[in-house]
Amino acid sequence: MSAMLVSDGLWAMIEPLLPSTSRSAKGGRPRVCDRAALAGIMFVLQSGIPWRMLPAELGCGSGVTCWRRLRDWQLAGVWDRLHQVLLRQLHRAGHLDWTRACMDSASIAAKRGANRGRPGTKRHIVTDSRGIPLTVRLSGANVHDSRMLDPLLDAIPPIHGKRGRPRHRPGKLHADKGYDYPRCRRACTKRGIKHRIARKGIESSSHLGKHRWVVERTFAWLSKFRRLAVRYERRADIHLAFTILACAIICFRALTNRCCRRRSAAPRCP
Repeated sequence: MSAMLVSDGLWAMIEPLLPSTSRSAKGGRPRVCDRAALAGIMFVLQSGIPWRMLPAELGCGSGVTCWRRLRDWQLAGVWDRLHQVLLRQLHRAGHLDWTRACMDSASIAAKRGANRGRPGTKRHIVTDSRGIPLTVRLSGANVHDSRMLDPLLDAIPPIHGKRGRPRHRPGKLHADKGYDYPRCRRACTKRGIKHRIARKGIESSSHLGKHRWVVERTFAWLSKFRRLAVRYERRADIHLAFTILACAIICFRALTNRCCRRRSAAPRCP
């Protein structure tokens, strides 16, 4: 069952990133293997079920075990490193388009009791021109989009994979009227990024639609992970861990789909 939820290719990328563990000398129950725990995490992420309802027949251990493993791996930076590894693979294969990037946010309703009583959470994301998520951050629902521009741009990791310096700045940034402030344009200029931000009262955000639609599609991809449709977690780090893992899965699917298409397009030997 673990192999069905976590493919061999994905596991080969994740396994080297996991922190090493040592067996306790005091004995006790045998530790649930990491791949099985990851399968439980993936099942909760994709199905949206509560941790306590994780089916025992999956062989993933209890929901508490999988939750703790998700928490510990987030603390160890596993999900961020996995996302970077996949971005590096895409960059090396020429599947990242750095000529332009898109930035936007989406509000997420929070279940009662989550997010310390606030009405919800905002998910902020930067994608390349094809919709590949380069970075994602969370904020409170009352945080203005423009305040997250600097943290988002600085959160794009340096991506190695080709000759020369690692790439971590897009050539151009597209954004809607929520970022129409001089400080946002100065922030882009300071980082050597050309900006195309819709101006309030002058032009419609729809004029940028031919470039910005990809980020809306990426939000739709994230919403297909049912655990992300609503914020159920009280702890922000757990919800962020799920979000980064979902972005990594999107990158993995983009990488494997392109590799499959390339192999199918290759000429066959006579």
